[in-house]
Amino acid sequence: MPTAVPYADLRWTPRTPLDLPSTMGVLTRGRTHPTARITDDGAVWITTRVDAEPLTARFTRTGPGPVLHRDVVVQAWGARADEFLAEAPLWTGEDDDWSGFLASDSWELLPERMRRARRDHAGIRLISTGRLVDALVSAVLEQRVTAGEAVGAQRWLVRVHGDPAPGPAPAGMAVAPTPQAIRRVPSWSWHRAGVDPARAKTVQHVVTRAAGIERWNQANLDHRLRRALASIKGVGPWTIAETLQVSHGDPDSVSVYDYHLARHVTEFFDGRPSDDARMMQILEPWRGNRQRVVRLMYSTGWRPQAKGPKLTPEDHRDK
Repeated sequence: MPTAVPYADLRWTPRTPLDLPSTMGVLTRGRTHPTARITDDGAVWITTRVDAEPLTARFTRTGPGPVLHRDVVVQAWGARADEFLAEAPLWTGEDDDWSGFLASDSWELLPERMRRARRDHAGIRLISTGRLVDALVSAVLEQRVTAGEAVGAQRWLVRVHGDPAPGPAPAGMAVAPTPQAIRRVPSWSWHRAGVDPARAKTVQHVVTRAAGIERWNQANLDHRLRRALASIKGVGPWTIAETLQVSHGDPDSVSVYDYHLARHVTEFFDGRPSDDARMMQILEPWRGNRQRVVRLMYSTGWRPQAKGPKLTPEDHRDK
């Protein structure tokens, strides 16, 4: 007879409005991603590890009133389910504080449609998973490739080398492998999964230093943390920004060298696309909140004009 999976749950009232799917949606990579998924009922499912033990969690809303103000319930399954509850609110951005930005002079410098977007989408927050290694590995697999290639590599790594998701997780969900398991992945396996040698080597650099990196999981956002990440071979400004936006809810990091972002920001503000230098010049008045400005830009519903060539995936598996 199968052993019952340890279970724990927690309910709390958010201190500010919370749009759960929009906030935690940054963790998903499509409707069938193995480590984060939003189901048709609006529940957000995630898998992670606590002290290397696999865990599944389900976040939902309950109670009366407008959905953005309802209580949050998290149900967790796994050997460390009780311990996960202490950090669960951070995964919903509970520590993300917009009040200083909203009261600042720089807020008034934003275009009206961006300020209106914040009023219309007040429940969007920046999450903090406190999982630097997981966020780094995911970001490295997204370096210099299309979204489809990156998602394919992430799914392969989790489903082939990870662990089953404990508890009643949706079909196809799994837990990302431990750093030790990733270190054992042979080079030919990365190759067959379409991960080029440069990204595979960078992932190995990350997991080889996992113990040291994890000491920064709860560290303050400052130059020492960024310098520590930059010391990892193959990890540059784009990867650091993409990582800290998820692991630490960084309100200021901007993904320079991104294939799309600079063109989107410059076209939104200037009416014509330009480069990273112009993007950073535009965003300078909001230093300290530049990632918030990027999120606001996308929450307006604005979309760039569809023009120019698409990035063509390159198949490295036979090279």
